[in-house]
Amino acid sequence: MRTAAPVSAAWRGRPLSGILFDLDGTLLNTASDIARALNRALAEHGWAPLPAGDVSRMIGRGSPILIERAAAARGQVLNDAAAAALLERFFHHYGELEERNESDAQPYPGVSETLQKLHDAQMRIAVVTNKQHRFASGLLHRLDLMRWIDAIVGGDTCERRKPDPQPLLFACESLAVSPSQALMVGDSINDVSAARAAHMPIVCVPYGYNEGQDPRLLACDAMIENLTDLPGLLWPLP
Repeated sequence: MRTAAPVSAAWRGRPLSGILFDLDGTLLNTASDIARALNRALAEHGWAPLPAGDVSRMIGRGSPILIERAAAARGQVLNDAAAAALLERFFHHYGELEERNESDAQPYPGVSETLQKLHDAQMRIAVVTNKQHRFASGLLHRLDLMRWIDAIVGGDTCERRKPDPQPLLFACESLAVSPSQALMVGDSINDVSAARAAHMPIVCVPYGYNEGQDPRLLACDAMIENLTDLPGLLWPLP
């Protein structure tokens, strides 16, 4: 049962009723799983595996772009049919990680505590990710985080993915929250660009993937070291 917050949440004087979270690199550390599934798909094509660190720098714009970048890293140019086939094998292996209980994905420190605190304060919460909805949902259920999350918008939910604002606006609609009363929390330029285009503030964490760039250089509205710092921005002490 939710309990009311002592005061309404606000961002720099603007009332807030919804929080949108990125998934990979913000709520969950998924790089190991992505690298393992990708390398299994590459092996089927006779290509050498990619180091996990290299794969982490390819994460952020959705699986089709991941495949394109992996091929380029191996000096390959794929036509549309070959790219689609490799993408499908990646999805197959990624799904198998969950089915076989081989997934290493885990929440970052403070995630469960923060989601529960926001939920108990009657905030509406959505996850907005470029990962396919089925994979995002599977992870969040397995890690027992869905009890605090009201909606998931995946990379295949809308016509366009982040950095387009469409997924963020769709999430707001799903939550019955005005974009003017929503806040985005992410780790990459995709999240910043999408939030700016949706005209909502953006808070970033420094430990995510951000395509190999330093997240601390992101032009966000605030940078927090840990998600447990987020409630203090929304309900500052007097």
